[in-house]
Amino acid sequence: MAAVETSRMNEAGLRKDGALERLKLFGLASPAMLIILVVLAIPVGWLFYVSFVGADGQFSLENYARMLDSKAYYRIFITTFQVSILTTLLCILIGYPLAYFMAQLPPKLANLCMITVLLPFWTSLLVRTYAWLVLLQKRGLVNEWAISAGLWDEPIKIVHNMNGTLIGMVHIMLPFLILPVYGSMKAIDRDFMKAASNLGATPKRAFWTVFFPLTTPGLFAGALMVFILCLGFYVTPAVLGGGKVIMVSMKIVSNIELFVNWGAASALGVVLLVMTFAILWVASRFLKLESITAGGH
Repeated sequence: MAAVETSRMNEAGLRKDGALERLKLFGLASPAMLIILVVLAIPVGWLFYVSFVGADGQFSLENYARMLDSKAYYRIFITTFQVSILTTLLCILIGYPLAYFMAQLPPKLANLCMITVLLPFWTSLLVRTYAWLVLLQKRGLVNEWAISAGLWDEPIKIVHNMNGTLIGMVHIMLPFLILPVYGSMKAIDRDFMKAASNLGATPKRAFWTVFFPLTTPGLFAGALMVFILCLGFYVTPAVLGGGKVIMVSMKIVSNIELFVNWGAASALGVVLLVMTFAILWVASRFLKLESITAGGH
């Protein structure tokens, strides 16, 4: 009986210590939670509130009804998802082989390549976008070089369309895919590939059955990050699209600057935010987002 009583007292003491520890952790985290509330929760709440305010200042669903009734909004959302999906796929096609190449290099060369990958972060996004505008215009360096090389006879239109938008966005988004993929590749034990080879697997079979599945957490994390960031992109499609590639963010700006309609702009922002959270929820259900973001295998 004494042993049982002692065990119960120990359990009660552990629960008390655990409660005190959680209380201390909450106290330490409360300043950060307050900052998040002020910086994030309140503006988002205001966004939702304004989206339900009509032209007469009363509660109304007219801002959302306008989106349902207008085909222009459908085209804008289709363009936004089209650009985001194509940018993500192009980043995967370019970034995965590049990350694999970097992972096979000696540490010094790999670090040098990593510097070149991170170099765009040291330059303003606006500067990079206008640099692409200079390069891709009809009398730009790309057209002049291609004509001198005999690839085509006269300048072609590479900018102010979907092509220019994709080129600029892939250049900006590529590091966001390379970094998590490269981290997953470097975390793989090389003995796995040796074991597959000893079991008779060809290099190609060993890559697809051993190496590639182990890199999928980083690949999914990078692709999801690129896709989510592309949904809210404004500067690059506005400059390189030339008004022909209209995304949701650009429509939000026009609703405010041209029509001074904060309700319509807020409704668009709410719909885009809800879509983003829906995508994250689907990813968490089917792609095990918690293991992806943690980089687990």
